[in-house]
Amino acid sequence: MKSQSFDKVLAIVILCLVVFGIIMVSSVSVYQSYQLTSDMARKGLTEAASNSFYLWRHLYRVVIALPLGAIAIYFPLVLWKRSALPLFILSILLLIALFLPGIGANYGTSTSWIDLPFLPSVQPAEIIKLGLIFYLAVWMEKRQELVRSFHYGFIPFTVLLSLVVVLLAMQPDFGSVLVISLIAVSMFFAAGGGIFHIFGGALLASLFAYPIIMSKEYLRNRFIAFLNPDIDPLNIGFQIKQALIAIGSGGIFGVGFGKSIQKFGYLPEVQGDTIFAAAAEELGFIRIAFIVLAYLIIAWRGYRIARNASDRFSMLVAVGITSWFTFQALINFAVNLALLPLTGLTLPFVSYGGSSLIVNLIGAGILLNISRYVPQETRPSLRRGVRRPYYSEPRRRL
Repeated sequence: MKSQSFDKVLAIVILCLVVFGIIMVSSVSVYQSYQLTSDMARKGLTEAASNSFYLWRHLYRVVIALPLGAIAIYFPLVLWKRSALPLFILSILLLIALFLPGIGANYGTSTSWIDLPFLPSVQPAEIIKLGLIFYLAVWMEKRQELVRSFHYGFIPFTVLLSLVVVLLAMQPDFGSVLVISLIAVSMFFAAGGGIFHIFGGALLASLFAYPIIMSKEYLRNRFIAFLNPDIDPLNIGFQIKQALIAIGSGGIFGVGFGKSIQKFGYLPEVQGDTIFAAAAEELGFIRIAFIVLAYLIIAWRGYRIARNASDRFSMLVAVGITSWFTFQALINFAVNLALLPLTGLTLPFVSYGGSSLIVNLIGAGILLNISRYVPQETRPSLRRGVRRPYYSEPRRRL
């Protein structure tokens, strides 16, 4: 196995999305920045109101995240493998810490941040994505002959995933539950898991999720608004309705950069969850289609890296990270287009955020790291659930 240059196409696409995110945050966050800093000025916390509060905070986080992503490109994969269990345990402990008095911070309807004095806030749901990917990759690599077994593969996998899902659901953060589940199932399938086990597990999970959703008023309202956005456009259907208005107002060519109307208090979390809708309003269908294309390129290059990975652990990690970026982006698009209920998920690499942006770029760096290593003359077959020796024959397409 030899080391080579990382996947430049993937790296350029990700950097373009980061730059695009900076540009869009600078535009869509001006109103909320002014409202927030005006309130801070009245309380004596700042000298004057500013239109760029969120922009400068986002730039600060980008400056931190990019070097960490660059380090991850050259950080030895064997050390990531050795740290899989400690990272997973740390992630679980952080999720548990959310429920301890004085540690978990409540924003809106969810307790999803650890907010301690003199320390930056941390969102454990972002860290657990990376922790679970590494741990599942190690676990599935060791059990590759048993993954297809119901008793020794599917049941332990379900118990492990349920531990994470329950802790996320208790916050509650059902957007992260959905993404984590899709990541884990993608890795389970790539490792050789039975398709009937997956569908059966999904059906069972849906049956358990339904009464939980119906018991939570805000979750029930999200589904009602999803099924009928016009039922209460000033209350439970407000966000979906305003996102659709923003996207529809953009038309083919957009209203022009910086000229969004919906960003002036109509779109909730415009620099976060609904940044896609605001961008579609300003840029229009043709230009926003390139953003959708960028995530499709990430999926293509990421799964290609997984297919060409030098070992089973790297293959599973690449599948997990690629599925993470791809599914989270698709869910964000679908929510803004009213094709899914509200989830509260950010758009990877683009939305304003601290923990999400930093962990996303570290994950991207790890994916680029895996792309640096390819077999020399031979490679093991990474077909689902099958262990093959090295061969000297030319590689075949999988």
